[in-house]
Amino acid sequence: MKRSDKHGKNRTGAYIAGAVILIVAAGGSYFYYRHYQETQAVEAGEKTVEQFVQALNKGDYNKAAGMASKKAANKSALSEKEILEKYQNIYGAADVKGLEISNLKVDKKDDSTYSFSYKAKMNTSLGELKDLSYKGTLDRNDGKTTINWQPNLVFPEMEGNDKVSLTTQEATRGNILDRNGEPLATTGKLKQLGVVPSKLGDGDGKTANIKAIASVFDLTEDAINQAISQSWVQHDYFVPLKIIDGATPELPAGATIQEVDGRYYPLGEAAAQLIGYVGDITAEDIDKNPELSSSGKIGRSGLEMAFDKDLRGTTGGKLSITDADGVEKKVLIEHEVQNGKDIKLTIDAKAQKTAFDSLGGKAGSTVATTPKTGDLLALASSPSYDPNKMTNGISQEDYKAYEENPEQPFISRFATGYAPGSTFKMITAAIGLDNGTIDPNEVLTINGLKWQKDSSWGSYQVTRVSDVSQVDLKTALIYSDNIYMAQETLKMGEKNFRAGLDKFIFGEDLDLPISMNPAQISNEESFNSDILLADTGYGQGELLINPIQQAAMYSVFANNGTLVYPKLISDKETKDKKNVIGETAVQTIVPDLREVVQDVNGTAHSLSALGIPLAAKTGTAEIKEKQDEKGKENSFLFAFNPDNQGYMMVSMLENKEDDDSATKRAPELLQYLNQNYQ
Repeated sequence: MKRSDKHGKNRTGAYIAGAVILIVAAGGSYFYYRHYQETQAVEAGEKTVEQFVQALNKGDYNKAAGMASKKAANKSALSEKEILEKYQNIYGAADVKGLEISNLKVDKKDDSTYSFSYKAKMNTSLGELKDLSYKGTLDRNDGKTTINWQPNLVFPEMEGNDKVSLTTQEATRGNILDRNGEPLATTGKLKQLGVVPSKLGDGDGKTANIKAIASVFDLTEDAINQAISQSWVQHDYFVPLKIIDGATPELPAGATIQEVDGRYYPLGEAAAQLIGYVGDITAEDIDKNPELSSSGKIGRSGLEMAFDKDLRGTTGGKLSITDADGVEKKVLIEHEVQNGKDIKLTIDAKAQKTAFDSLGGKAGSTVATTPKTGDLLALASSPSYDPNKMTNGISQEDYKAYEENPEQPFISRFATGYAPGSTFKMITAAIGLDNGTIDPNEVLTINGLKWQKDSSWGSYQVTRVSDVSQVDLKTALIYSDNIYMAQETLKMGEKNFRAGLDKFIFGEDLDLPISMNPAQISNEESFNSDILLADTGYGQGELLINPIQQAAMYSVFANNGTLVYPKLISDKETKDKKNVIGETAVQTIVPDLREVVQDVNGTAHSLSALGIPLAAKTGTAEIKEKQDEKGKENSFLFAFNPDNQGYMMVSMLENKEDDDSATKRAPELLQYLNQNYQ
């Protein structure tokens, strides 16, 4: 019996121990389950707050208001409609964008209530607000989390019936002016097309009116519907659609026009690549520069972009919290208005327009300067685009036409590198005269239109246009003889040639607010080829020099061997590089360049009809795949006044036609320069 009692006691102890284990296990599961629920609730709370802030950031105030708790926390609690109106009126007026939060924390207060806090920053029409500390509570019922909305969720420190006061004064964007004070970019009166929703009618009539407006003004019906569906729009509000140019057509029902201030470019296409254009500030712009206000314009290209900070200025005003009676409680942000600065250029608006018009829409570029000072008088690039459309509203069709134009109107050809062709022979000649390898009086006997050094060149031959058998330097420049220059460059040798070229600006970044690659002699540090050396001597090979750089290099002939750097901003100092070539070389070459115009055989002889003093050099750079095929030809002209050095120009025409050339298009600009820059 004792044995069996002993076993009974053991079994009883085992039962008790098992029960304890079960109770502990159940308790552990309960506490784990409770912890899991709380973790889920906290995560749901964090997600709710994040979605609430995202809705505010996107301007989706309907969604944000819909996330507020419908349970009135007190008598002053607002309805969903009132919350919606508050955000529309306050955030809409302040143009709140770029709302970001950090340090988000959610903690449990009781079974159904959680507290939250976060730091925030946002961009407004007056600039960035940061280090804002938000606090609030959340309700958690039936697995759904809502926000107990309070006024401090608009801006911290708001309470009860507090209001927000906003006063703004838009900064006036600075003008871009030419050397004579003529505007190249300015604020002007523009015609703003818009609609008043209440005047569009209802139903089929509204649809028909929207369709008519879209048709007349090159808009889409979707664009108009999206515009009038914005959260701030009321029935009797004017809703802007686009800026229109020219005569105003008959307005369809619902459409109206208001006069507004806007950015305007008087020269239009003639200076588009140089001046650029502006566009609306976007969220992406604010990400890159939080100091931007959330409204206004920013430079998108050209000098508008390069000098945007100076031109834009700073919008002024004050954003503050007031009590119900309008008494100021807290200033959130305050700035004095700072209007943008004017930028004065060396450009001559009339020369710019003349240079552009002379290109006649053909692909090309013209640069004009005052060579003694380096002032850039004209930087024309063709074909072009209308910067007024780009700034004030361009149709998809027009933009697509620009984008798909094979001649690429957005390119700044004055800053694009080209082989300079025979205009470069002046440089080669000057280097040879300086190092003594070229004797200007030595006559070379050259027969035929083709030549090669020896059989090692295979099928490759240097070609020329005129079969002149006795050629000295003067004759070579008048007839633009490639063979003479190739032979003289080979005699000079690569070492001497490169030593002379290195005195110029190859590889240098110019101090200009224009994007460009440095001028290039060749792809590699050495030619490693007599053919490439010879080709470079007469302006082809792998040379890449843009028209601005050409003008800088060729300035040595107007300045007795001193290279004057180009400048575009009028108050910049003139910089130069002395003794790039010797005075003797200049005094030898310039009279020969006069003969390029005066001699009946000169390649620029047509300019003699202008009756003005000119020294010039023409050039043709041929781009082709094979030796004997006809390639595309770029035509160049360099010309200046050798008597007073008052002006100089470099012009280039891409892929010229047989009866066309840069020289043929130059007379009007040369006459203007001669009249105004003596």
